[in-house]
Amino acid sequence: MSLGSPRLHFLFFLLAVLLACAPLFAPPYWLELASTALVAAMFALSLQLLVGGAGLVSLGHAAFFGLGAYAVHLTTQLLGAPPSIFLTLPAAAALAGVAALAVGALALRTRGFFFLMSTLAFGQILFFLFHDTSLGGGTDGVFIPRPEFGVGSLVLQVSRADRPGMLLLLNLGVLVLMYAGLDALMRTLFGRALQGIKANEHRMAAAGHNVGALKRAAFVLAGTLAGIAGHMAAVTDAFVTPDLLGWHRSADALLMVLLGGIGTLYGPILGAFAFTGLAEASQSMTGRPGLVEGLVVLAVVLALPRGLAGLRGRAAR
Repeated sequence: MSLGSPRLHFLFFLLAVLLACAPLFAPPYWLELASTALVAAMFALSLQLLVGGAGLVSLGHAAFFGLGAYAVHLTTQLLGAPPSIFLTLPAAAALAGVAALAVGALALRTRGFFFLMSTLAFGQILFFLFHDTSLGGGTDGVFIPRPEFGVGSLVLQVSRADRPGMLLLLNLGVLVLMYAGLDALMRTLFGRALQGIKANEHRMAAAGHNVGALKRAAFVLAGTLAGIAGHMAAVTDAFVTPDLLGWHRSADALLMVLLGGIGTLYGPILGAFAFTGLAEASQSMTGRPGLVEGLVVLAVVLALPRGLAGLRGRAAR
């Protein structure tokens, strides 16, 4: 996987600082749109760990995203009051991680197309679990109170006017930590081993690496990060629905990875912002947003096989 250079990291740092200053001058609409893009970037980044890191393409990744979102609702129902975000965030990560451990133990027994279909099957099972039962509000979903920002007497009171800016800063901080953590992880022996598995699984096994254990670890970690992204989606929207677990959510994440560039850690962030902006623009300009999105993504894929991240390589050449 291509990791960012110090110059690229400095550029992303400047962009993050600029985005952090947005609440000082941007209207709420743009702040909410940026928060949506940041959550999408977290989700796509978690999938990139599988696709670009270990060469595993999953169509059930949204199941962990949705479980992370529903963890906020279930925790609220269990406690009977809006809990602290310091409780709901670990709960979302743990629930998604445990589910990924169970799904990965079975799905990773298969390979290629069969792995793709098995993840899709597990994802649809969880989708219908929340869709056809009253566990999470049924087909219509449910509005949830946002978790409190703090613990005990140290709860941060956020007014309705300041909420979009606060959520933007919160999502930005989580994305920065996630990106920095994955960048450091992919530079370790574990990260190098994952990239070796993607290049030649049989050679890595012959070299003495436990390929199965490495794949399971990557699958669980990716599912946990997807759960964190889902948690932030629920906190941002204050609403959860079974559609969060649907296969089309996984397909959207794959499109973001493809649009940004497979095999680059920063590609999913570019792809998520481009995809979110495209979806918003096509929704406001035409009555057929899906058609516009499909045509634009197809054109980008044909013109830029390495995604938007490939523009950096072209500029260097």
